[in-house]
This record gives sequence, structure tokens and C-alpha cells, in this order.
Amino acid sequence: MATDPQSKPSFSPYRKWGMGLHVFFLVLVVFAVVVMANYISQEYSLRFHLSTRTAIELSPRTVGLLRSITNQVKVTLYYDVGDEESLYGTVADLLGEFRLVNPRITIQTVDYIRDPSLALKVKTKYNLTAPTDKNLVIFDCEGKASEGKVKMVPGNRLASYVIEQVANQSPDSKELSFRRKPTAFLGEMAFTTALLDVTSTRPLKAYFVQGHGEHDINSGDERLGYLKFGSILQQNCIQPEALSLLGTKVVPADCNLLVIAGPQNALDEVELSKIDQYLSQGGRLLVLFNFGTFRKETGLERLLAKWGVDVGRNAVTDPDNTTKGTDVIVSDFGNGKHPVVNSLIQSAIHLSLPRTVGQLKLRAEAADAPRVEEIAFSGSRATVAGGLDQKPPFPLVVAVEKGALKDVIAERGATRMIVVGDSLFLGNLQVDSAANRDFAAAAVNWLLERPQLLAGAGPRPMMEYKIVMTKTQMHQAQWILLGALPGGVLVLGGLVWLRRRR
Repeated sequence: MATDPQSKPSFSPYRKWGMGLHVFFLVLVVFAVVVMANYISQEYSLRFHLSTRTAIELSPRTVGLLRSITNQVKVTLYYDVGDEESLYGTVADLLGEFRLVNPRITIQTVDYIRDPSLALKVKTKYNLTAPTDKNLVIFDCEGKASEGKVKMVPGNRLASYVIEQVANQSPDSKELSFRRKPTAFLGEMAFTTALLDVTSTRPLKAYFVQGHGEHDINSGDERLGYLKFGSILQQNCIQPEALSLLGTKVVPADCNLLVIAGPQNALDEVELSKIDQYLSQGGRLLVLFNFGTFRKETGLERLLAKWGVDVGRNAVTDPDNTTKGTDVIVSDFGNGKHPVVNSLIQSAIHLSLPRTVGQLKLRAEAADAPRVEEIAFSGSRATVAGGLDQKPPFPLVVAVEKGALKDVIAERGATRMIVVGDSLFLGNLQVDSAANRDFAAAAVNWLLERPQLLAGAGPRPMMEYKIVMTKTQMHQAQWILLGALPGGVLVLGGLVWLRRRR
């Protein structure tokens, strides 16, 4: 009887070992790639933002602040997660980016609708008793609310809105319907302010000298009021207060920043002496002049000359950089290396008939003379009313820095000053023009030696994308999504099955 020939094995032992080694090395390579990717992402925080709608790329100011935080900060999202208008997803994504920069920031979401037991604990801990205590972002820096270590940011303040009319769903309806449309997300500004507030060891104070026709920090006047500038200071955790130096009053010991904004009348010698003493002790000073006093003597001109600053008795116009003839759009920041203007290189500040402010030209400078740096200039065809023995461009802003004076105890550190030839550009109307707001924040934070806050973090535009389709197109899309795509997958699977059966 014939015997069937012995069937040969499908794979030889050599081939089996080869395939096994091949699979082993493939798995090893994939594992190595995953490990390296995780290591790089943890070590260097490489992030790629591909979508303009979903990407949240933190500003340098925020990154600098986050890296400077050494405390443990717990952030609680006390939210109705299912509320589509609460911007919960955007808020959570932004805080997730915060945590990637600094792991000391921990994040917890408490949905007070779906988890009432955990919500009760949060309400008890933070004393949330008001009916409006909903959709809150709570920053807790190892402390209690009574110790000033807790900051609550309401969710309804995290975006700016406009009211727009929406199309009626029913063609027979004659009533108009409206909705609140978010236009800008303010979360990054609000959260950095909250973090700065809860992690600061002590509150900072800025005193505004009053009594000589200066701008009022509490005034809402459109042109002359400084209420918005005050809010900029508060966003940077600086408390603005008015100060009179008349009589026996002196610059307070808790003054971190002295501001003299657009005085219209002269300061007396006693006041100037108090300011000079404050500066000699390492004080920080922001001085703002305006064209209303270019024919007057305020006394500050003489005081600043001692520190190497020349305040011109003139007013600058610039035909190449103006919108109405009396304003000057300044985009020349010299070499742009000074921290105050470094982030403004691609922007501009909007001044009104500024006075020239530059370095005083001395025959010989002492070794310990203040360092005066001109950091903003007019255009090359600018002119001055009042005369100036200098060719354009004209300096309009200077930054001054000086270490401790010899044989004098500098109680406050190194002296720093910013002197600007205009004060109206920080008024309520003009502070939101160009990059005036960013300049104000940068100047203040440089004066206070907070380099991590020198770059701005402004509102982020929020865009909506709509697909406009007719009823026929909508039906076609439904058939494609619900029928054609799943059906195509089934047909392809069936063809593969039939081919294998054969």
C-alpha cells in the first residue's frame, strides 16, 4: 500500500527563530521610542500646537511666573461640567498647561451637580453659602481664606461677550432671539493674577502723589482718569493708594513704587527733598510728564537732572507716525534689549504730544553715576515745539538704574526709575490703545524687579466656525455618515471574507 509522503513543516526552526527575533526587536524598538518620547516630554515639555481653536500656548509671562512658584497650589474647578456655556473645557485645558509647566500645581474637578457629597465638602471648606457660588476656580496655596491664601475666580468673568441676534429655528416665528457670544478668553490673565496673589509673601503698594493736579487713580474720567491703570496694578497684585507729601507726611515705609503722574503745578522744595531721600534709599519711581506743563517748571526737572535725566521743555509731533496730528505712535525702541520694551518690538505705544526725555549730556560722569538708558524714540522727521538742540529721532522714555550710594544704607535696594514724556497715554481712554497697557505692566514689573512678569498675557480671541448647509445637503450628509461610511466598511469586510474563503 502506498504511503503518503511525509508532510513538510510550514516553517523551519531557523525561520521560526528568525521571525521570533524580528518580532522581539520590533517590540523593543517601539518600547524604546515610547520611553524616549515620555522622557523628552517630561524633561523638556515639548508641545506642538497645531490647531488655532484648541491650542493653548502659554505666554512667556505666565511661564515665567509658573516656574518661579515653589509653593504647593491646589486648584479646584467647582463647576457644572455639563454646562456648555461655562467654558469648562477651555478652563480645564488651560490649567492642564499650567500643571505641565509646574507639577506643584494640582487640579481637582468637583461637579456640584453630579457629585453633591464632594461638592458639600468644598462648600464647607471655602464657605460657599451664596446662591451665586457656582462655576468657580479656587486657588488654594496651603492656607485658609482668612490668611489670604485662597483666591476665587468666578467663571462668568473668564470671557468677554457681545450680544448677537441668532436665526430663528421656526420660519413662522416673528420674535427675535439673541445670545451671548464669547469674543475673548480672559482666563490666562485671571489665573496668573490669582496665582501671584496666593503665592506672594506680602502685598505690594504703589503710592500716587496727589495735590498738584495729577491724574486721579480713582477717577473714571475718560481722558484724565487713571482708574484703568489702577486695575492694571491690581492685576499685578499691587495695591494703588493716593499720597500727599505736604506738611510732615513722608513717603511711607511700605511704599514699593512711587508714581508721579502728570503734575500740573510745581512741587515745593520740601516735597522734592522727600522724594530725593526716597530715591537715595533705593526707591522705585515712575514719573509721567505731559505737554500741558512744557512751559512750566514743576521742580521734578531739576530733581531728575541730578540723576542724569534731561526732561525737555517742549512737545513733539511726528508727521510720519500720527493719526490726528497731535498723537505720536512710537515703534522705535532702540536696540530693544531693555526688559521694559523687549516684548514690544513688534508693537507700538501711543502717546499724545510727548515731551522729550533723554540722557543728560555731561562733560564727565562719575564711576558711580546712574545708568540712564533711552528706550523709546520718535521718528526721523519729528519736530519739537519749544526748540531742542538735537536732531531727530528724539528720546521720549528713559530707564534709570543705580546701586546703593556710598555711605548710604539703601533700605529698598537699587534705585530704579522710568520717566516718560507723556501721561495721557495711561488715561482711561488711551491705555487700551496700541500696546500702552503692555508697556505699563512691563514698566511697573521692571521697577519692582519681577522679571518673570515682564512679558504680557492678553486676552485670547475666541473663534466660532459654522457650516452653512441647505436641507438637501444636510440629508445627504446624514446618509453619507450614517449609511455610506458604515456600509462601505461592511462591504470591504465582506469582500475580504469571501477572498479568504476561496
